[in-house]
Amino acid sequence: MTANEVRHVAITEVLNRSAVDTTEIRPLSEIWACDVFNLDKMEEALSKNAFKAVKKTVQTGEPLDKATADIVAAAMKAWAMEKGAKFFSHVFYPLTNITAEKHDGFIITNADGQAITEFTGSLLIKGEPDGSSFPNGSLRMTNAARGYTAWDPTSPAYIMQTANGATLMIPSVFMSWTGEALDKKIPLLRSNAAMDQAARRVLELMGETDIAPLNASCGPEQEYFLVDQHFAAARPDLLLAGRTLFGAAPAKGQEFDDHYFGAIPERVQVYMQAVEDKLYRLGIPAKTHHNEVAPGQFEIAPYHEAANVAADHQQLVMTVLKATAAEHGFLLLLHEKPFAGINGSGKHVNWSVGNATQGNLLDPGTSPEHNLNFLLFCGAVIRGVHKFGPLLRAVIATASNDHRLGANEAPPAILSVYLGDQLEAVYNDIKAGKIAVSSDGGEMDLGLSQILNFKRDPGDRNRTSPFAFTGNRFEFRAVGSSQSVSGPLVAMNTMLADSLEWVADRLEVQLEAGKSRPEAVAAVLKELMELHGSAVFGGDGYSAEWHEAAVTERGLRNLPTSADALPVFTEPEVIELFEKTGVLSAVELNARYEVYAEQYINSITVEAKLVSELAKTVIYPAALKYSAELAHTFAAVEAVGASFDAAPVKVIVEHANRLMQTVAELGTELERHDFADTAAHMQHFATKVRALMDQARVHADALEAEVDDASWPLPKYREMLFIK
Repeated sequence: MTANEVRHVAITEVLNRSAVDTTEIRPLSEIWACDVFNLDKMEEALSKNAFKAVKKTVQTGEPLDKATADIVAAAMKAWAMEKGAKFFSHVFYPLTNITAEKHDGFIITNADGQAITEFTGSLLIKGEPDGSSFPNGSLRMTNAARGYTAWDPTSPAYIMQTANGATLMIPSVFMSWTGEALDKKIPLLRSNAAMDQAARRVLELMGETDIAPLNASCGPEQEYFLVDQHFAAARPDLLLAGRTLFGAAPAKGQEFDDHYFGAIPERVQVYMQAVEDKLYRLGIPAKTHHNEVAPGQFEIAPYHEAANVAADHQQLVMTVLKATAAEHGFLLLLHEKPFAGINGSGKHVNWSVGNATQGNLLDPGTSPEHNLNFLLFCGAVIRGVHKFGPLLRAVIATASNDHRLGANEAPPAILSVYLGDQLEAVYNDIKAGKIAVSSDGGEMDLGLSQILNFKRDPGDRNRTSPFAFTGNRFEFRAVGSSQSVSGPLVAMNTMLADSLEWVADRLEVQLEAGKSRPEAVAAVLKELMELHGSAVFGGDGYSAEWHEAAVTERGLRNLPTSADALPVFTEPEVIELFEKTGVLSAVELNARYEVYAEQYINSITVEAKLVSELAKTVIYPAALKYSAELAHTFAAVEAVGASFDAAPVKVIVEHANRLMQTVAELGTELERHDFADTAAHMQHFATKVRALMDQARVHADALEAEVDDASWPLPKYREMLFIK
């Protein structure tokens, strides 16, 4: 079957497919967290003393003794086996943005050769995968392979149900034999501990005495695309790179704004409900789903949770989305820009900080000017974004996210803070040495008797801001859809810890000078805004004027590509930040730079090779064949004394030749290895290689618009985006 025949068969198959709902209809109360070994199940399965010890570990981070670990392991094994599990696995989070698993059976044999089950505290606590086969930035050489996984009791174990059976999954950290973090969980836990320590210091200075452990919270919104597997199978670029490297824009895209929040296609609705059924069983509070802006694009959003658990759950969400898509005949695309010309996908990370005694410390309440704790914590965030905006850009730097950032669909690469009119006015008043009474948003009255009036928020939203205050949390909008949320959370927690220490140092000075707490807070925040208020911006982040003013007038850095952003990890100020907070050592931080730089280069290398392969073996042959058919037809027509305009053939030949010339130059640039360092290597790919890929696409997409539709081999945008 030829490539173009495969395309047309795919269209037929998709059109004839119907939605198949295999979801078992059961009440939420029956399925919620039924596959999770949470505190409720532990309380039933453990002795009173053992449960008390585990609960304290989960809630306060207190260490768990090995004897209790043995008791937990026995109860966990019994629970898992009752649910059909014969295997267990430490699940961990290497520097790949996906999860890793090593499965072991509960089985051992005794001296008589009989099979028995075993799962001890030592097996629960520690596993041993290969530490050199995962990205490690030279922390592990090939001949130094030992790595360890270790159980994280603060994130609950769960059962992963698949068609092949059930497995007990144990969330774990991953480290080298020499003790360096090889994963995304260890820095997240460390960053939360650093933030907790700094926050306690500020709260104590503010007169708080009963202070529960502080924790960051996270609610990540996940955007994604769905493409039918029949189309995906005929698109090597989707299968291997996650995005279309070629594809002419369809006549209709998203310009009518008719997809966003529109009626969900039946087949997709069935898929979404199947996903959520699985997520509820895993204790993941999926709350919202809807059509997103671009055709074929959708979103799922959970309720917020403690950051460590939320990060683990976010990885599970991506796993479940992908696996369930395959069951329903879809390919899930988490690439940030799978289709040119329409919106890409992000993962907005809603982040806040709080505890059980002081509550959400980023909630201003009804009068933020009188909520001193809020003013200090929010001010600390402003300082953190100003000082470490480039770091926030670096932690969301990937080859795929570069395609999305800065367009009129996603925030710019310049990091600023949006506070809203009311809150910005409060901080500007503090900077000016006064505090005015804030106003609320008033009542929304449409003058329609059947529509109930409701209280309006005191400020509007700003969708062009990369880091926006949204009422009681900050929303980091620049995170990519394929990324783990751990990296952004680590950066936010760590910069907040640093800023809270800065706040505490200055509060101490002011209080020791005899000032009252309100006076001390006002003095500290006045200094903070004078030094760091330039990061606050409430205007249009898409505008050219802001891009100019941000750099020239406010001194903010614009890092448009990952090649520009990733070297931030090696800057002295960033190294000092992570070392003094104890989140990452200089060695661990440099390893991450090397890993992320290598992933950037490898991602573009794969795409460039695919551009060359598809151009040579798919697109050029199609153009050649069609132009030959036209030439043959022209000759036959001329034989009877008539003629056609030959211009279309000339256009096809010109684009085909230019395509092959560009591909040849691309191959030459891919072979270059004479770079001074990693940063120079990345810049070569960000500029020269990507420019040639874009140039090749111009010619290929032009050919798609000229070649006979029946002869075009690749599924087109109009088919992949609009046929469900």
